[in-house]
Amino acid sequence: MSQILYDKALVQYGKPIGTLLLMVGCIGSSHAATYKIEPNNSNVRFAIDHFKTSATTGGFYNVIGLLRYDPRAKTGDISLVIPINSLNTGNRAFNLKLMGPEFFDMERFPFARFESTKWHFTPDKENPKVTRVDGKLTLHGETHPISLLATKFDCYLTPTLKKSVCGGNFTTTIDRTKWNIKKYSVFGLTKNLTLNIQVEAAKQ
Repeated sequence: MSQILYDKALVQYGKPIGTLLLMVGCIGSSHAATYKIEPNNSNVRFAIDHFKTSATTGGFYNVIGLLRYDPRAKTGDISLVIPINSLNTGNRAFNLKLMGPEFFDMERFPFARFESTKWHFTPDKENPKVTRVDGKLTLHGETHPISLLATKFDCYLTPTLKKSVCGGNFTTTIDRTKWNIKKYSVFGLTKNLTLNIQVEAAKQ
């Protein structure tokens, strides 16, 4: 993400992100830690079937945000800001089409946002694992609840950064028409959009 785009995201979403920094200390236990999302290792990839044959794939990159996580208290909180202009399908002309007014409408809605509302864990008391994260997705000017299935999530101490890093993969399928992205939904391009979210965050 360019510095200009990063600054624009902070201007548009600076208050929610700043508020999160102040509020996360109130959730969970005193052992909870704050992590900053690493844009170079965080993305939202998507796949959408067309004409019941192959799937069109692409992704949004340079995701920014904050993570708050305490496995012992089984608490978590995450806030992600997703720049629409980072969209990449491998086809420049198609990228511009998807970012245009018929689909994601980047000029009116330059960012998407996900904020978690509840984290779910396995019942294991010694080593609980994240199983699902519920939250709200704001996209194309609409906000609706979604649930992310955790396919993997863990934390480790990285020898290069010499700090704790948490990361994982999540997946969900949304009905894009709920977010008023309806183009071609009755002409072969399915309304169901599969999202695969990869996040990595370093402890602050």
